[in-house]
Amino acid sequence: MSNLKNQVQLIGNVGNVPETKSFESGKKVSSFSLATNEYYHKEGEKIQQTDWHNVVAWGKQAELIEKYVDKGKEVAIRGKLTSRSYETQSGEKRFVTEILVNEILFLGGKENSSS
Repeated sequence: MSNLKNQVQLIGNVGNVPETKSFESGKKVSSFSLATNEYYHKEGEKIQQTDWHNVVAWGKQAELIEKYVDKGKEVAIRGKLTSRSYETQSGEKRFVTEILVNEILFLGGKENSSS
């Protein structure tokens, strides 16, 4: 059961072109937003609710994202939920919740790849 602690699995569409940064060490980090949709019925009408998630990937996962992922692409991700805070230049404290990717699966289209 210890493998179930802090595990997130989502399938959704990439909301922006992933931003990938390379460090002097050669390591890469990639980040993007992921939209997940849920549907429900209210008073006979089908309603779509979209939630947005911040996604971050390092190393091999970041390289795969840089190569194969673009805005609108459907992906499945598995990772863990992380939270952090930082201070803006104006001194305002901000909080961010992100999903740190352990595994990504590219869905839809001919160029399916996974890691």
